[in-house]
Amino acid sequence: MNRRSFLIFTLSGCLAGVKHLFSMEKIILTDIEWQEKLTDMQYYILRQHGTERPFFSVLNNEKRKGVYKCAGCDLPLFDSNMKFDSGTGWPSFFDYIPNSLEFKTDFKLVFPRKEYHCSRCGGHHGHVFKDGPKPTGLRYCNNGIVLKFVPEEA
Repeated sequence: MNRRSFLIFTLSGCLAGVKHLFSMEKIILTDIEWQEKLTDMQYYILRQHGTERPFFSVLNNEKRKGVYKCAGCDLPLFDSNMKFDSGTGWPSFFDYIPNSLEFKTDFKLVFPRKEYHCSRCGGHHGHVFKDGPKPTGLRYCNNGIVLKFVPEEA
């Protein structure tokens, strides 16, 4: 095997490994299965695109280091170092863990808003606004009841 063939072979193997690392199997459940798995409020938000009341979530005041996961499928969505106090009444983050979210445009309030969902289970989590802090300038405004906080072990 010559050097060029070796490099191409090695790179193709690496790329296949990277693709596998970032691909994830989607979780697809029936409505009945989701209703059995989630609380009524979680079902309303994740599966019916609802919103919890502001200042409802205990995660607004969470200050410990850890990871915020999707309540529907346990996929890590946000790290605690991405969280900030937006004063809006919902847990807010300026960035997300790569490949954990998918986006679409929501027209429910007539004007378009950027909505985000868990990339594994498709659960609705919230909306993205352009009024966040540096470095991104974005605010991922999340319904707290559809997050599971897992504190970092000491």
